[in-house]
Amino acid sequence: MGAAINHLWQSTLFAGAAALLALGLRRNSAGVRFWIWLSASLKFLLPFALLTALGSRVEWAPARNIARSAVSSTVVEINEPFPASFAVAPVPRNGVEWTAIAMAAVWACGFVGLVLFRLRGWRTVRAAVRGSSPVGWTAGVEIRESVGLLEPGVVGIRRPVLLMPAGIGARMTSAQLNAVIAHELCHVRRRDNLWAALHMVVEAVFWFHPLVWWIGARLVEERERACDEAVLEGGSAPAVYAEGILNVCKLYVESPLACVAGVTGADLRKRVEAILRNRGPVRLGMGKIAALAVAAVMAVTAPLVVGLLNAPAGHAQAAHKFEVASIKLSKDCGDSVGDARGDVKKKGGGPGAADPSRVHACGTLEELIQDAYVVYANDFANRNGGRLNRPPLVGGPEWMKTDQYVIDAKAEGAAGQGAMHGSMMRALLEDRFRLKIRHEGREVDAYDLTVKNQAKLHPFQNGTCTPRDPNQPMAPPSEGAKPCAYFFREGKGPNLKSIEAQGTSVANFAKLLAIAVSRPVIDKSGVAGLFDFHMEFTPDESTPFFLKGAGPGSFDPAAASSEPPGPSIFIAMQESGMKLEASKGTRDFLVIDSASRPARN
Repeated sequence: MGAAINHLWQSTLFAGAAALLALGLRRNSAGVRFWIWLSASLKFLLPFALLTALGSRVEWAPARNIARSAVSSTVVEINEPFPASFAVAPVPRNGVEWTAIAMAAVWACGFVGLVLFRLRGWRTVRAAVRGSSPVGWTAGVEIRESVGLLEPGVVGIRRPVLLMPAGIGARMTSAQLNAVIAHELCHVRRRDNLWAALHMVVEAVFWFHPLVWWIGARLVEERERACDEAVLEGGSAPAVYAEGILNVCKLYVESPLACVAGVTGADLRKRVEAILRNRGPVRLGMGKIAALAVAAVMAVTAPLVVGLLNAPAGHAQAAHKFEVASIKLSKDCGDSVGDARGDVKKKGGGPGAADPSRVHACGTLEELIQDAYVVYANDFANRNGGRLNRPPLVGGPEWMKTDQYVIDAKAEGAAGQGAMHGSMMRALLEDRFRLKIRHEGREVDAYDLTVKNQAKLHPFQNGTCTPRDPNQPMAPPSEGAKPCAYFFREGKGPNLKSIEAQGTSVANFAKLLAIAVSRPVIDKSGVAGLFDFHMEFTPDESTPFFLKGAGPGSFDPAAASSEPPGPSIFIAMQESGMKLEASKGTRDFLVIDSASRPARN
């Protein structure tokens, strides 16, 4: 839905720009304005997102950080950046999306109704063609005579036919008839039926958008004026031509289809007045031609450039590729060394290893993706990228969850463990598994954090520890300096857990809190400054991070002792002067657009 809305407002904005451009060229050729309006029409069929996606397939940019970090243990000091996304599945909506169904039904009714209406008009035209007979006139295109009340018009796209009413030659002078035929042949040369048919597709798909119909009227107006200009430039007398058009209007009715180019279309009064004035269009100067060329190039290249800037890691850069790599199916990854940060088994690789230019990893493709895109998202070992709070992975084939692969790769020189397991591994997965991956924000359940009593917050005392930005990798502490800590640990009472944070802001404390509740926590306190936080609570369903099976240090509340339970995290927050309220928020998801099994080595 969001993508469709984006496409609609982008197309609307593009049409507005086309209108301003056409207004600036109102004294120039109608043919130029026609092409401007046609580009506004076709923009509805060409989303900028498609061009952006094409640009993103050109893999040249450095590897992007698709996912951020998360925590791997319940009782461990947090020494790396806080996560921006957590492994919580999308919240299913209760019931049926009746609004979406109703909107789809209304659109389908409009689409089908318009298509049937167009088909009815086309059957009328086809009946006139079937009942027509060839005439002896030569004009570079087949001319047929039809018994009926339809005006002269060009029918067809691949093999156009000029359909003339029977007896029209006896009702018009030779000069008038030649001018009318010249008008129709101009439509043939311009392929106006093809462009009109394309706009009819736009009208059928976007029938609900009033701007589409307005563009259609402008297209008919400019195409008729363009042919009027061509007829007058060909030497026809303005008065004779105008009389010919008026005679057609008196004797015949307009074609029921916009893609049958006739002679009486558009605002007839304005057309006749313009024909009689015969001022002729002002030719485009070099400045306007250059401006039109730049606008056309920018309209196409701007989305492509956006895609290029967001392209995945460039495989052509030798510094970010393995020299050689082997990928094989594995029945068991147990012979490798387990990584404490996640499920991928590793051995070798990185400084201090027997061969720092080699890397060995084993796991399912899902595990390898999480390791490369989360644990080593920034090309360093991020302990917050552990399995407990990974961003959810959606899409992709089922074998990604079951098939295990062992990867042995060698880099040129000692590339470093972080780069080999991070950007270089990402490039390898995208190349060998034909992996197409992106991040996408989705609405999920969240909490709003507010401060109800700021007096209960404990301001940070300078000198007690060295504050740091938890969104950046932790630098080695200077001699004698004590870094401020951020961690979970056992509480002082039975069954209690504790959240500790020193020298941090409310906004960063919200990120730590989000790990415990496994939901985004949005800071809406508006409180600035650094504080020390200490909070003890009893885990329950609202803090799934600590429940049985969540990870090291977790426990089962049902098996807890008979000691009275402590406060929930909501009560503990209130006792600390803060409050958590249920809301909605956006979480990043890793979306697999495509993946395929690698070819055998």
